[in-house]
Amino acid sequence: MRHDLPAGYESGVLDQRATPISLWGLRSEWVAEPEQCAELAAPGVDPATSRGWSASGPGGIVYAAVARVTAPPDSALAGQCGQWSINGGRTSGEVTALDAPAIDAAITTGMAAELTTVVEGGTETHTHADTFTADLGDYHCYVTVVTDPGSPNPALGADVAADLLVKTVSALRG
Repeated sequence: MRHDLPAGYESGVLDQRATPISLWGLRSEWVAEPEQCAELAAPGVDPATSRGWSASGPGGIVYAAVARVTAPPDSALAGQCGQWSINGGRTSGEVTALDAPAIDAAITTGMAAELTTVVEGGTETHTHADTFTADLGDYHCYVTVVTDPGSPNPALGADVAADLLVKTVSALRG
């Protein structure tokens, strides 16, 4: 799937402990409101089984991973979590549902996160992230694209993350 990225992207291996929440910039002490929505961006997976990659370039950072689930997903969550908030230390934000691509025999979810981090001196940094997930029975797959709204470069759109999710699931299924 890395070959589907625009020119100029450099890639590497993704940390096995990564989840969309951590890629959005939140650390271990975070909360979601409503609480149950947290599972959409930090599902129960076994980090030891996680495999993924990251790639950075002028339009943002792209992450893709798959891991074995430790509990079945709650298929009703997407309908309950059209908009929710997240807060963790110096970072807070709003998460809004996106239309996810349809994938045969998968539960798919899409999310857009608008995040603000307050750094030293009260300066704020802003981040946008589009995440698409696919629950494939025993496995959970996700693609996240993180962009900097203040960047002079055109940002990768949500369509990039959605397309990469479809291609990633296709590659996993062979």
